[in-house]
Amino acid sequence: MSRIEHILGDLKERGEKALVTFVTAGDPDLETTEQVIHTLVEAGADLIELGFPFSDPMADGPTIQAASQRALDAGTTLEGVLALVRRVREHTNVPIVLMGYYNPVFCYGPEAFAQAAAAAGVDGLLLVDLPPEEAGELQPFLQSAGVDLITLLAPTTDPQRMVRLAGAAEGFLYYVSMTGVTGSQAVDAAAIRDAVSELQALSRVPVAVGFGVTSPQAARDIAMFADAVVVGSALVKIIESHGNSAQLLPEVSRFVSSLKEAVRSAATNVPTADEA
Repeated sequence: MSRIEHILGDLKERGEKALVTFVTAGDPDLETTEQVIHTLVEAGADLIELGFPFSDPMADGPTIQAASQRALDAGTTLEGVLALVRRVREHTNVPIVLMGYYNPVFCYGPEAFAQAAAAAGVDGLLLVDLPPEEAGELQPFLQSAGVDLITLLAPTTDPQRMVRLAGAAEGFLYYVSMTGVTGSQAVDAAAIRDAVSELQALSRVPVAVGFGVTSPQAARDIAMFADAVVVGSALVKIIESHGNSAQLLPEVSRFVSSLKEAVRSAATNVPTADEA
């Protein structure tokens, strides 16, 4: 059983939902990212999405684009990100999904990357610009290595295609809550609830919802029906604001703890501290 399957299955058995947090590796540097990851886990994150920087992050809004550029300016490479995962693995079993674009993986070599990612302790890979129908040159190597290829679905996905992809999904399905780029607008939970419920009925794996989740209240609203909630740009903004200052880790911990409380409260329908 993979780490992703284990943690999401365990939460489901307890009637809880997962909190997935995204940060860009190397923003502002890899050493700080390592400290941030440990802080995320201690604050309650159930799964880490770790972005590896790319020079043309076309699916991302200004916040994550800027984070990617800062990471590149700091000299972050895909090899460096894998080394970071290896170090993190010495201290935690939290599932780690690398998220990014196909070009760096292609340049690394699909088979070599799959083997290196598995050896480092990577559990999943999400490539926003690689359609599942075009993943044949990579996915077999990932499957052999035990690394899940996570599928993205959006409100604009054709219904027949959604049925096909949901039935073949690995790890979890990432449902993009809106059209557009990351961090562009706030999520409207009510508008996607039925779509997520339909997708859950089709999928053999849990369904996570991301894009536009910027606050504990938004996280709670999504956790009322989704299996997992993904928070990215709001967390990246905290890192942008504090860099590697002494305030960074306490602020990350405070924010993620509040998100986790909100997600946990959705299972019992108990108001959070902010709502009480």
